[in-house]
Amino acid sequence: MRNEEPLFPRRTSIEELDRESRRLFDPEIENTVREIVNQVREQGDPALRAYAEELDGLPKDSELNLDRRRLQEAFESLPEDDRQRLERISARIGAFARAQLSCLTELEMEIPGGRAGHRVAAVERAGCYAPGGRYPLPSSVLMTVIPAQIAGVREIWVASPDQSPLTMAAAWIAGASGMLAAGGAHAIAALAFGAGSVPPMDLIVGPGNQYVTAAKKYVSGEVRIDMLAGPSELVIIADDSADPAIIAADLLAQAEHDDNAFPFLISLSDSLITQVERELEGQLNGLPSFRTARRALRNGGSVLAPDLNTATRWSDELAPEHLQLCTRDARSLADRLSHYGALFVGEQTAEVIGDYGAGPNHVLPTGGTARSTGGLSVFTFLKIQTWMELDPAEGPSQLLNDGAWFARQEGLEAHARAIERRGV
Repeated sequence: MRNEEPLFPRRTSIEELDRESRRLFDPEIENTVREIVNQVREQGDPALRAYAEELDGLPKDSELNLDRRRLQEAFESLPEDDRQRLERISARIGAFARAQLSCLTELEMEIPGGRAGHRVAAVERAGCYAPGGRYPLPSSVLMTVIPAQIAGVREIWVASPDQSPLTMAAAWIAGASGMLAAGGAHAIAALAFGAGSVPPMDLIVGPGNQYVTAAKKYVSGEVRIDMLAGPSELVIIADDSADPAIIAADLLAQAEHDDNAFPFLISLSDSLITQVERELEGQLNGLPSFRTARRALRNGGSVLAPDLNTATRWSDELAPEHLQLCTRDARSLADRLSHYGALFVGEQTAEVIGDYGAGPNHVLPTGGTARSTGGLSVFTFLKIQTWMELDPAEGPSQLLNDGAWFARQEGLEAHARAIERRGV
């Protein structure tokens, strides 16, 4: 018997969506996060340990900082088949990161009176957060640490409330320097400002719950972060050629993340929506995460688009974390879309494969922020440093004359005189 409240609500337009459901975190938690972060910043390791014991369930007197030896022991404790799978997945993520890195080159060019250019350098230290909670994500350890290692980051710390052998093994094989056995806002504070043997990081990356996201926002003025990520999202654009069973399976895969996940279908076929709704009801039966998935399905929904142009416009307005195309000419449609975190082209290209190490990263922007930023990658861990060298043998140049003129236009006489001492 169907519930009075629809399992998968239909919308008449994108404008009907509750935008609040896609917010990154509840503003009311910011005061709590601020207090936690400040305590760890001021007191260091003792505050971190107290919060880890209280909030993460860390046993008293247990190790808070796990070195590479401990991580290696966890890797070696795994069955041979598990170790091989981790190695294969890591290799694929690494290959993609290396290919991305090869797209960047050093620059050197002539300028009047000398030369200028840029060099590509990695940050020195990076902190990589991996969620624990209901579904620990050792895959996020690989997705964050491997690009950092490929980029050339010298010191990489993982922070996670989950110290399962698989998560620790992932940290070892990815190349982490060590692992902080803590999660939440207190772990972000430790990565930002240092605690015990963990030094302050230059960059903090990785997904987490609302407390993690709020903490990243709070420390972002003093340490660089990758992005502020909220609940997971999937938008599927489908026409009447799509398989409703596959679409339902993909929506449920996204829905089981948490109650606030956003699974959404933009369909060009009204009958397809009806078939997908029936499939969702059937596939929910026996799903271990059915309670969470059911709530998330109600948070998302479906909308009937009158044509493909409208479907692409609505998708770009949503700018979803994941965008999947289940249409006849998906590759052509892909070229018409502008805003998404990651794109999955064709019905056989399941979004969930992107979560588990095909190559591209699964740490992606949410809440519409894909309009202005992309996902985590090897580039996240790099900085572009410019340089310039002028040759005094060249004598006064137009460059110096122009510079002195501009300085005086801005009322900065000392600037102009400093330029003129070089021979103007």
